[in-house]
Amino acid sequence: MASGDGDLWVQIMEEGVNGGKPGVHHVGLGRENIGILSRKKMVPALRDSWNRSLSTRGRTSIAAIVCVEQPPREKPRRGRKPPVPRGKKWKEPNFEKERAYFQEVDDFELLVESPSPKKPNTWVSDTKVDDVAAIDNLSSVLRKWLISKKLNRKYSFVGSLPRVLETPLLHEDPICHAALPSSRLTSGKYNVDVCSNSNRVCNSSLHKENICGDTLQETCEKIEHEVKELSLNSRSSSPYGKGAFSALLTACGQSIPSFFKDVLFNCDGVSIVKKVGEGTYGEAFIVGSNVCKIVPFDGDVLVNGVLPKKSEELLEEVVLSCTLNHLRGDDLQSNNACSTFIKTLDVRICEGRYDSQLTRAWEEWDAKHSSENDHPKYFPENQRYVVFVQEHGGEDLERFVLSSFDEARSLLLQVTLALAVAEAAYEFEHRDLHWGNILLNRNNAAATTVFVLEGKKFHAKTFGLVVSIIDFTLSRINTGEDILFLDLSSDPELFEGPTGDIQAEIYRKMRKVTGECWNGSFPKTNVLWLQYLVDVLLTKKSYERTTKNERDLRCLKKQLNSYGSAKEAVSDTFFTDLLLIQP
Repeated sequence: MASGDGDLWVQIMEEGVNGGKPGVHHVGLGRENIGILSRKKMVPALRDSWNRSLSTRGRTSIAAIVCVEQPPREKPRRGRKPPVPRGKKWKEPNFEKERAYFQEVDDFELLVESPSPKKPNTWVSDTKVDDVAAIDNLSSVLRKWLISKKLNRKYSFVGSLPRVLETPLLHEDPICHAALPSSRLTSGKYNVDVCSNSNRVCNSSLHKENICGDTLQETCEKIEHEVKELSLNSRSSSPYGKGAFSALLTACGQSIPSFFKDVLFNCDGVSIVKKVGEGTYGEAFIVGSNVCKIVPFDGDVLVNGVLPKKSEELLEEVVLSCTLNHLRGDDLQSNNACSTFIKTLDVRICEGRYDSQLTRAWEEWDAKHSSENDHPKYFPENQRYVVFVQEHGGEDLERFVLSSFDEARSLLLQVTLALAVAEAAYEFEHRDLHWGNILLNRNNAAATTVFVLEGKKFHAKTFGLVVSIIDFTLSRINTGEDILFLDLSSDPELFEGPTGDIQAEIYRKMRKVTGECWNGSFPKTNVLWLQYLVDVLLTKKSYERTTKNERDLRCLKKQLNSYGSAKEAVSDTFFTDLLLIQP
């Protein structure tokens, strides 16, 4: 039994050694060695560190990687220049042919563009040309400059020749007979359309055909004479530099400021000078048949209790006034047109004391109305002024006597349509349309006046009343090149008027509507001033009206709250029976 058990035990151990496979025998394995083998198998086998169990999840075992011999990586080599072929040397490129070609072109252009020293009247060396061919090749800049000097008798540009070549051609027609033309002005941050008008020559006998009728010889001699008086120094001889004041001079077609007597009294027969109004920043005088608005600017001395406006501010007002002139289309063929905004005939820069006639007119006004402005004799001798020469639009609403409710309605309609047209054309906002800036006139008034709004013609009943809007100092406009506006936040006193005053309340309402963003477009400000006009007609003006008329005005004022622009207000039923719309 013991022997059988021993044989069975030996068989079991042999199967353990052979991995459980019977019939596999180890050669040389005796009974004495079986115990040793069994003891070794009962102890857990130790593994080398590189063969430990790892969770590789798809990666190869470290043991496999270590056993694989990887070839060494080669470092990338930099690109080398191709070897130069033996027996050949590198040669530099030869540009002699190209150099000779361009030299020939330069010589030809210099020959064509430069006059011969022997024949100053010809533009081709050793070749005689006729007058017609020569005049075509004549320097257009110098010839235009000469024509400008003839057209403008007071024009006297004293500067360098390069500066003359930069001078634009001034308008050839007298400013009294044509609207202000438009030209480009670029000065620093300003890059806008301005009116570059010539000095006003009211009774001039100069005509274009007389000026341009000179022979070639005469023209060249005159140009030669004028050029000899100029300096070849490239530095500008103007004492005003290239700042805002220089740009303002350019906008007014001047090189230096003028005197009052030269600007205001250059037309024969002008003897009537009368002051008709004043404001904090300027005064208005009737000179002949026109009105001259005189605005002091620049300087550190207080004028009328405030610092004068700066050149930049006046430049924008000049540009704005001339831009609104474009709305006065005589043929009314444009998409937006009206004649309500006052026509600017001329804009000039003056320096020095008031003329004696202006001073006398100022004192006569002071004796009657007790002026709130400073006497002109207290202004500095070098004080500068902008003079706006404008049409006579009549008397302001503050002094004008309305005769009927129909006139009051026509007044509101004409102002509303004018603001709507300017909104559509230039995103215009007046922002200071108080009753001193609305002029009224009954002289030769037609039964209706025409407004063109986005291509539609509106025939408005006038009842014999013509309305003109003036003073664009605080206005905002988009000329298409620039947005012109006055930052009213720089004048906090404007918003500190007495509580309950209808004009002071409008300024505060404007500040709320704009959120102090005065360069933005907020046509609602125009609606605020329409509400102001309704208040004026209800509380400050006397004319024949009924209780129903007053109720209609109050209803209009309430209805204006729902409009965001003057264009929307045109459709109000208050104006329905006053309008004839022609598509």
